[in-house]
Amino acid sequence: MAEPFKNLINDALVQACGQHLRRVWPAFDRTQFERQALDGLAGLEMKARAMQVADALEATLPADFDRAAGLIERALAPAASDDGLGLRTSAAGLAGWIGWPLGEFIARRGLAEPERALLALHALTQRFTAEFAIRPLLVQHFDLTLATLGQWRSDPSPHVRRLVSEGSRPRLPWGLRIQRLVADPSPTLPLLRHLQDDPSEYVRRSVANHLNDIAKDHPAVVADWLRDHLPDAPPERRALLRHASRTLVKQGDARVLKAWGLGQALRGEARLSLSPRRVAVGARLELVLELTSTSARPQALAIDYVVHHVKANGSTSPKVFKGWKRTLAPHEHCRLVKSHPLKPVTTRVLYPGEHRVDVQVNGKVVASGTFRLTA
Repeated sequence: MAEPFKNLINDALVQACGQHLRRVWPAFDRTQFERQALDGLAGLEMKARAMQVADALEATLPADFDRAAGLIERALAPAASDDGLGLRTSAAGLAGWIGWPLGEFIARRGLAEPERALLALHALTQRFTAEFAIRPLLVQHFDLTLATLGQWRSDPSPHVRRLVSEGSRPRLPWGLRIQRLVADPSPTLPLLRHLQDDPSEYVRRSVANHLNDIAKDHPAVVADWLRDHLPDAPPERRALLRHASRTLVKQGDARVLKAWGLGQALRGEARLSLSPRRVAVGARLELVLELTSTSARPQALAIDYVVHHVKANGSTSPKVFKGWKRTLAPHEHCRLVKSHPLKPVTTRVLYPGEHRVDVQVNGKVVASGTFRLTA
């Protein structure tokens, strides 16, 4: 069984943090820090662990924020030269997941000194990521933080350039939602325009996710972006824009599908079979889709399926799942099979009842079926 993700913040990491802070500041009360940070740590989930370690840092680092930030900076490991995904704390200094509580400390205590806090986050993000920590600064000091991100978009470090995009995402998972950017994403568009052709795939991936965030509230903005930036795009940008389009392709947005050459309805017939027709929670449902082309030309198809989950009150809620990408040859008949798990996840409770499945091709429903989910 895989190690639980939450265990990335563990006793050994806390002790190493105390050791490195004591190394740069001999007066650091390592005993109190570890006692407070480790108290009940094993029983906490990931985010709660990070917050508890941040509480212990607040209790033991100097009250003077500039001094405390300087100690953190001196305790850090050397900056990463690549994407740094394998970075971790070592004898060289602090890096990796300890960066979450360190960033939380900077976000809490640095709100009154935003320029100094941003300087500390510039250093921290090159050892982990400051995407969570910079968000309170965006909320409280929007103009200053945005102007700083504008300067950082050309920084030599890919970690800093990625922070420009990732830290300003309107709907960053696990992060504070930036309601101002949810309502109006235009302030970050010049940053994304600059970064979409960044030499680092690590940076470009963040730009794609940022644009996908925008698509959830402002689909026309992303459709316009494709209109302006997809024609004659190099392969790297095409890959970025395809990833940025994923939500709108699933939703069958007409402009986005057309931009990718997927705007035409299926010319032919579709038949969906589901088995078994009664499925227990925790089992799998098999979808078999048969397509028959009646066209003399090839057809580029984006095929997704929608499961209408039964809710506690008996109504249903649709969830789109990725299916297949297929070019259907003239008069071709093909058979596509998908095994769909019906296991509860943290974001969705599965309730018994009759569920409908729709298959959509290029955004249009072409076949449907039902199955009954049992407890």
